[in-house]
Amino acid sequence: MLRALHIRDFVIVDRADIAFDAGFTVFSGETGAGKSILIDALALALGGRGDATLIRQDAARTDISAVFNAPGAAADWLAEQALEGPELILRRVIDPQGRSKAWINGVPATLSQLRDLGALLVDIHGQHAHQSLLQSASQRDLLDAQGGHTHQARAVQQAWSDWRQAQAALENARDDAAGQTALLERLSADVAWLDELAPGPDEWPTLCARQSRLAHAQALLAGAGQAVEALDGESGSAAQALHAALQSLHALVRHDPTLEEHIQTLESARILCAETISGLNAYADRLEPDPDALAQADARMSRMFEAARRFHIEPDALAEHLDTLRGRLSEAEAGQDIEALEHACRQAEAHYLELARALGDARRAMAAQLAAQVTAAMQALSMDGGVFEIVLADGKPSAHGLETIEFLVAGHAGVPSRPLSRVASGGELARISLALSVIASQAARVPTLIFDEVDAGIGGAVAEVVGRLLRELGMRHQVLCVTHLPQVAACAARHFQVSKATREGRTLSAIEPLDEESRTEEIARMLGGLKMTNASRAHAREMLASGQR
Repeated sequence: MLRALHIRDFVIVDRADIAFDAGFTVFSGETGAGKSILIDALALALGGRGDATLIRQDAARTDISAVFNAPGAAADWLAEQALEGPELILRRVIDPQGRSKAWINGVPATLSQLRDLGALLVDIHGQHAHQSLLQSASQRDLLDAQGGHTHQARAVQQAWSDWRQAQAALENARDDAAGQTALLERLSADVAWLDELAPGPDEWPTLCARQSRLAHAQALLAGAGQAVEALDGESGSAAQALHAALQSLHALVRHDPTLEEHIQTLESARILCAETISGLNAYADRLEPDPDALAQADARMSRMFEAARRFHIEPDALAEHLDTLRGRLSEAEAGQDIEALEHACRQAEAHYLELARALGDARRAMAAQLAAQVTAAMQALSMDGGVFEIVLADGKPSAHGLETIEFLVAGHAGVPSRPLSRVASGGELARISLALSVIASQAARVPTLIFDEVDAGIGGAVAEVVGRLLRELGMRHQVLCVTHLPQVAACAARHFQVSKATREGRTLSAIEPLDEESRTEEIARMLGGLKMTNASRAHAREMLASGQR
């Protein structure tokens, strides 16, 4: 459940701190006051699109925070992200350069994480949702979402893609047999050439180091000998100097015990000097000029340089390139096996058809159920005798299945059902959209449902029915609704007013909760406009009393 929304410098809102409660809450206000800005701000905190144009004029940034009680359905997601409830704070900041930052409970988050979590917290029904109902893709998506078929639909899309790829591979093998043969011969020759060279994954840097050591063996021996002479020579060596220094300090330490620290340091230096002398002598014993080994290293490097030039790559990439060529060779060999490709194509087709038929069966079952529910809701929304149908007709196989989906409606008794896009008036379309939204929300697992002016295009007695529907929905979910209808507002448990004013030359929007008296005034305004009358106030009080029953 949404507990609070904190808005800073968003569009025309300078500061707003809104506390929410369970049940049905409405937001009302004059046109242009910024009612939908609240929804836009929350959508931004949930990972929606945003840019610098959302920052209030002359402000340094926009900052939105939304506080939720974590629902049980989000427990698995939170565990995967190493986050904990029971409180969730989603924060989004956008600066003047359009850069966006996001946090979940103070931990930096990606917009994808905000969207994933937001889908478990809030379901927003926008004010233009009814227009999308005219599009066949939206009708299909709505049916799949209501029936919980989304994962099935994605699996069908993937199976379709796999089938198409198998078909393309088969057609390519049939149409370009000569080209495939030439490719196979070239890849076989390249793999054989590199197999003979047999480059190791980390061979090149090791080979370079070995060749350099062998090529400079004389210089290395001479340098090691000079270092040993300087450290342990017969005259003026470092070892002799350290020994002399230690003797001097040992003779004096009885007069000043603080010299003991320096004696220990010199003793450590003497030990390190002795170990270095031993190590250099051992190094010189191991390092002997080996012309044969140097010739082998030079030859190996020459061969690897040759291979690198042949394939236009660096010598250290030869082993990886060999693996790539082997993979391409395997693909080319498989690409010439027409029988195997035909078998793979049949398998891909069978898999697609199996998934698509199962999806079609599930869609048909849900179509009948959803159509009956919407038809029943239409009766309550003053479309007496109206019928809503979802027709699934056999179609050509596609990424979306084996059927086409179309919403049909008969607005009144005795009228034949026709496609929604051709027969529904604006008001009818709005009511059908609202019925679908309410039905979908009744099955929703998310705790918070938001309706942004979904009641547009309706009024009168229908508006009162809509208000009661939303109030009933508020008994199972937290429902927030932006509305311009007094009949809907009167049914809410809580009411906020959004207003706009000019202060110091700037237009700002404010959001305030209404008490009983101010709520009566607001509903009276919604009934009669700017001019208040005793009759409109009395009517408002009657509507509030009726809406709360």
